[in-house]
Amino acid sequence: LGERLQPISNHIPKPLLPILGKPVLEYVLEKVSSLPVDEIGINLSYKKEEIKEWILSSAYSKNIRLFSEDLILGTGGALHNARSFLKNSHFIVHNSDILSDIDLEELVSEHLSSSNAVTLAVHDYPLYNCLLIDKNGYLFDIVKNRSAISSADKVRDFSGIKIFAFTGIAAYSPEFLKFLPDGESNVTDAWMKAISVGFKVGTVNVSGSYWADIGNPASYARAVFNALRGNGESVYIHPSVSWCRNVNFDGYIVIEKQDKSFSSLSHENISPEFAEKKASTKNILLRNCILLPASDFLSNLRGNTAITSQSLHGTVHPKAHINPEDRGICLANCIVGPDFQIDLVQSDFLEYHAEQNGYLIGTGGSDRKYYRIQHGQDSAVLMECSAHDPDFHRHIEYTGFFRKYDVPVPELIEADPHCIRSVFEDLGDLTLYSWLKCSRDQKTVEVMYKKIIDTMVTIHTTVTDHVSECPALSKRIFDYNHLRWETEYFLERFVNGVKNISVQNHSELEADFHKLAQTVDSFHKTVIHRDFQSQNIMITRGSVPRFLDYQGSRIGPPAYDLVSLLWDPYYRLRESMQKILVEYYCERMIHAASWFDEAAFRQTLLPCRLQRHMQALGAFGFLALVKGKKYFLHHVPEGLRLLRETLASDKNEYPVISQITDKL
Repeated sequence: LGERLQPISNHIPKPLLPILGKPVLEYVLEKVSSLPVDEIGINLSYKKEEIKEWILSSAYSKNIRLFSEDLILGTGGALHNARSFLKNSHFIVHNSDILSDIDLEELVSEHLSSSNAVTLAVHDYPLYNCLLIDKNGYLFDIVKNRSAISSADKVRDFSGIKIFAFTGIAAYSPEFLKFLPDGESNVTDAWMKAISVGFKVGTVNVSGSYWADIGNPASYARAVFNALRGNGESVYIHPSVSWCRNVNFDGYIVIEKQDKSFSSLSHENISPEFAEKKASTKNILLRNCILLPASDFLSNLRGNTAITSQSLHGTVHPKAHINPEDRGICLANCIVGPDFQIDLVQSDFLEYHAEQNGYLIGTGGSDRKYYRIQHGQDSAVLMECSAHDPDFHRHIEYTGFFRKYDVPVPELIEADPHCIRSVFEDLGDLTLYSWLKCSRDQKTVEVMYKKIIDTMVTIHTTVTDHVSECPALSKRIFDYNHLRWETEYFLERFVNGVKNISVQNHSELEADFHKLAQTVDSFHKTVIHRDFQSQNIMITRGSVPRFLDYQGSRIGPPAYDLVSLLWDPYYRLRESMQKILVEYYCERMIHAASWFDEAAFRQTLLPCRLQRHMQALGAFGFLALVKGKKYFLHHVPEGLRLLRETLASDKNEYPVISQITDKL
């Protein structure tokens, strides 16, 4: 019945709870379908018609058999109810409210190579530990009264007996079915009955694997936000949502498929009441929110409560995102449904670190660690670097220099060179990349990109004119050697690493790389950010863009920055928009720099695009395969498309790079 999940489960049965657009049941079906199974049985009871409807419309429907319960039969009775389906082979049982990366093949292999009647996937999870396991890995007993177990007993090893929790995943031999009585029963009683007559209930210890039980609102929120972070994202918006363009975001945001009451916010022919509410959404702030399907979001617009920088649950939020003079609604740390709002505590779903007194934030490619901490009445970001981080001191020096010439980077609040840590102004969590996830009209996108280009022009002109004031930057040249390093990076980390392709005509490829590096190195140089892409641009309240990750700035060709922004593998701009924005950049540069030659600059775009796309693909390979951040591979197809598109403009100029790209 999902009673612990009420009121969510009053509307949605647990197996159909959405996680980033997919029900939990679909994640489980994907996982078990990777095994050599013949059929999958699904037990139906609570809201069975809704689950059945989803199953019949899914890609798995042909391989699924449904078993219905009119009365709840329990974890044992459900198996007994399906005994005709299960009796002829070994089988796996997987709870439908569990998400994990547990290796099911290992579980199956262990079970089939043993003489176990049952093989349980277990882990050390103090909250649920109750299985007593002997030194050989067999179930010995089950502690029924968990409240009687002391904290020390939960984890201690006494006489070879260890205590673990059941993950909700197990492999069974068909002979186990004889221990299940008619009617309602608990499968744990059948385990113990089997043990009492000499059968073995073995275990596989999967401690350390990711595991999430979505049994209550806090654990559901944690699973949702973990899935978001696991994808390297902070915002998920279902394609059905169009009204979010008028809403301010911060933290983690998940908006699942919505009904017509939501879409009415974006319609022009609406009632005066809806028109007023539509206007009000411009003063809505969502922070760390999950909006479930058919959420009654509009009911939250009636409060017209002042947004303040004082947070819920004692958490301080970014000053940059809050204007106390604004009137509107702030929905923070909550799950919103059709007729409810469930408040959450941040420590339920964010990783709190007591030593830093803050929450771990960020999902990018950096080895640095960032924590949102309390600093006076506002929040700030604590940055911790490794002991030998070569960019730490440069970051500090660049910050002061860029801010002096009105480049909107975060303010440095304090720095401790001995501990290699510093505290910066908190710019919030909304990147340009996440901001673009809302369905926005092209004029709004154009206006935002022009604001960003305005800052780019400042860097390429005013900042460049004064670069002698920043010795750390003036000596860092994006020259031939660095350009060659980027193309070797592409070859090693992407061509060889990701695609596992060996280059036969290596000397000819090196000649193409040499020619490209010489060409790009010959272009006029200014100060450049060098990684001017959508994940390094923050959108703060009032639609003000600000900039991060500028410690890699160098003296290089300005087109490298422009192509990083407009031909970005994280977000595909329309070709017509790219042309408009190139034109805008040129117009701004003509007025700002006497040396700027538009015709000459346009000749630099294609070589810089080619150089940048190879660098980006090399970075994706390094971050995914070396740093273990697999989500960067999601952007490889667009990176390759951009590389092919650039080479298609002039294949004869770099023929061997074109040949390699065709193989990719």
